[in-house]
Amino acid sequence: MTESWQKAAERLAATLRDDAAERDRAGAEPVGEIHLLRGSGLLTLLVPGERGGQGAGWLAANTATRIVAAADASIGHLLGYHYLQLWRTELFDRPDVVERLQRGTVDGGWFWAGVSNPLDAALRLTPVAGGFRVDGRKSFATGASVADRLVVSATRTDTDEKLTFTVDAHAKGVHPQRDWDNLGQRLTASGGVVFDDTRVAGDDVLGAQPDDETTPGAVRLSLAAIAFQLMLSQVYVGTAEGALAEAAGYTRTRTRAWPLSGVDSAVADPYILAGYGELVAQTRAAGALTDIAAAALGEAFDRGADLTAAERGEAAVAISAAKVVATRVANEVTTKVFELVGARATGNKYGFDRFWRNARTLTLHDPVAYKAREVGAHLLTGEHPAHTGYS
Repeated sequence: MTESWQKAAERLAATLRDDAAERDRAGAEPVGEIHLLRGSGLLTLLVPGERGGQGAGWLAANTATRIVAAADASIGHLLGYHYLQLWRTELFDRPDVVERLQRGTVDGGWFWAGVSNPLDAALRLTPVAGGFRVDGRKSFATGASVADRLVVSATRTDTDEKLTFTVDAHAKGVHPQRDWDNLGQRLTASGGVVFDDTRVAGDDVLGAQPDDETTPGAVRLSLAAIAFQLMLSQVYVGTAEGALAEAAGYTRTRTRAWPLSGVDSAVADPYILAGYGELVAQTRAAGALTDIAAAALGEAFDRGADLTAAERGEAAVAISAAKVVATRVANEVTTKVFELVGARATGNKYGFDRFWRNARTLTLHDPVAYKAREVGAHLLTGEHPAHTGYS
């Protein structure tokens, strides 16, 4: 009997958890971790006929991302982005290309990453015989240096039209910079990438990203931006869950009862119990809200070409609400667990700081205040979030 995707995610998470602190300190390229992802079978979760097929796949991918992120936020981030890149190819009206890419993912065990930072429009496409030539540099390309295939956005030199295409991550002229050296998410390989006279076949172009929301297909294509926001929220919740689980294990086995507590064990201290209770409640609430948002996006996606701007807007608001709560919870939980485990837990060998560093780094991806503004505007005026690279 084939192992369920949830069991596979839990088994992978257990493997990653065993040496997460050591790997975080080493900060090496996550080559071994990508090998584990391939071996887990989780990379094909969104491919029809693989582990449950399409439909259940989207919600399963969100849950699998969170399970893995609880063990290692970097690898959960990479897995979530893999799902996003493969999923977003379906937003374009290229079923032949999508089928080819999905088959390649199954047969070749492809790991996907993307090169499409909305604030970094530095890639240029020049038409050539049979397709295009892409040149330029992107500053942030999570997972690109360890990927097999990339989803890339660039601007045509002749028309200024923004196109999205796929390319072999090892193609001639693709040069990962391996310059990611940040506070957290150390194993996400989120450095820059340079394209130097890289060739893109016409058959690998997925399509254009319209600037005008009224252009046919533009509403559906815009789901990609809010899907990224959702997947980040899943990683936030997973990071909080992971911090709580590891802190609880430490408290059960190592934290000493405070002399004035009147109890013999830290797990009987009413302040510690209440502290954990508050954090667990907040984390579960964030998880529930994020799952609601995932379902909303799944429903919007299933509407296909019939998706309306209003329906898309409701999904966007649900995701923004989830991100506001998940951001606050991730930062608060990863900070407050230190008050519950005690001073000795600050020893570097325990690696509790990685949860805070990961949460603090990733939650700065884009300003969460703008997500709160979107939710507030919807309540007071009925306004839906504008279609941007982040909303």
